[in-house]
Amino acid sequence: MKTIQKSIIAILLVFLAVGCSDDFIEVTPKGSFLEDNYYKNEEEAYSGLISVYDIMRKQSGGFENMVAMLNAGSDDFYAGGGGATDGTGIQSFSNYTITQATIPGSFWNDFYQGIFRANTLLLKIPNVPMDENTKLRYTAECKALRAHYYFELLRTFRNIPLITEPVPTSEIYNVTQADPADVYTQIETDLMEAMADLPPMVATAESGRLSRGAAQALLGKVYLYQGKNSLAATEFAEVNGTPGGTSQYGYRLLDNFASLWVIDNKFNTESIMEVSHTAKSNTGWGNWGSGSDEGNSLNTMLGPRGYVRTEGSTAPDYATGWSFNTVTEELYDVLQTDPRFDATIADVKALVEAGQATYTPGYKDTGYFLKKFMPLTTDVTPGGEPVLNYRQNSYIIRLADTYLMEAEALGGTGARAQALLDAVRERVGLGPIPVSMEAIMNERRLELAGEGHRWFDLVRTNRAAQVLATRGFVAGKHEIWPIPFRELENTLIEQNPNYEN
Repeated sequence: MKTIQKSIIAILLVFLAVGCSDDFIEVTPKGSFLEDNYYKNEEEAYSGLISVYDIMRKQSGGFENMVAMLNAGSDDFYAGGGGATDGTGIQSFSNYTITQATIPGSFWNDFYQGIFRANTLLLKIPNVPMDENTKLRYTAECKALRAHYYFELLRTFRNIPLITEPVPTSEIYNVTQADPADVYTQIETDLMEAMADLPPMVATAESGRLSRGAAQALLGKVYLYQGKNSLAATEFAEVNGTPGGTSQYGYRLLDNFASLWVIDNKFNTESIMEVSHTAKSNTGWGNWGSGSDEGNSLNTMLGPRGYVRTEGSTAPDYATGWSFNTVTEELYDVLQTDPRFDATIADVKALVEAGQATYTPGYKDTGYFLKKFMPLTTDVTPGGEPVLNYRQNSYIIRLADTYLMEAEALGGTGARAQALLDAVRERVGLGPIPVSMEAIMNERRLELAGEGHRWFDLVRTNRAAQVLATRGFVAGKHEIWPIPFRELENTLIEQNPNYEN
């Protein structure tokens, strides 16, 4: 729904934010008392559900967001920013010096907050006096969200605890890591159970809530990452329908690729899982980093520093930003002749050379910026701190992504795989090319550039060590992230291989 990403009331933030780290454990006594008195009615259960959804903002909210971090570790972007120490975590991932001391802890504990919130609501909801069908839907949403958060943890850290019910404070330090296969099994179970009780589609007034199509798309992706290609293809086929047409869930490729990035074109027909952001939360610097800032932080991070149009210029009036995720020359070159270039990359270097604009080059500056998330000055809205209140949503899964994942699951061969690839290319005015795994992966790079997919695509297809060798990527180590040191202190959790020192 439009309000699904609104911050939960203070009472919920206190007792639901329980994690493995000391800072969450310290509030547990107060939280335990409040929990006994909460979930008395449907309104409180709904507030609890919103708190579970709220963690989805990790995709593009806050400085430590998934998209900016994952882009920085790929061959298509640098960390950028103001200098080599501007964001130690993102910089160390970009040059593969990342350690247990530099990995931002939020990439671990934010998702566990979401899991613990889901576990708490799943435990409480059977006793809430409310309509049974509503209970079933809330339960399904919690399970699907828990599956999403576990999938994010699994594909970044791999060796993680599997927790499906609230953990007593006395046991928090005794939690151990699970076999990744067991976590995948739980994810699959959660998604299959959720699909049975989620609505096929959601009404406009509920935009942002998960549908059956979203859960099924995520299940297909989970299968694909495990190499269960036939199962993945089956799920994706139901999500995608006839390539280029409208699926049973109402999904359809937008006619114009550039319209995907029109800021107010939210929850369009290509969107399957989407993160809501708002310009109406009046967020200030006091909210920054707390999880209560609800704007799209990517918008602030990606713009050129000190950008100014020269007098009389016809250049785009980009809002000034922090110069993160500068585009590499390599991505610029492969996209330069592609119809998606103008919607994907802002060539500020050319504007400067033409005397149309000026800016202050940041770290690893190339003059090329990720346009998909670059706001204009007209997108700056009053209320709170403007740079923290951009309203552009971000996609977690969209239809072109599932088209290409299905084509991959089909082995990159056959008439349907060809049709899926053709549909993605036809949308941007490109003609057919013979389908193959190489063609599919190349298309993913061009279509999904800057959306946080490239690094995972390289890792899961065993190409990362070769493609990222010049960045310092080490095979057998950098396919996953180091577990934050704080999660290891006085616990039974063990560090990931080759990160012990």
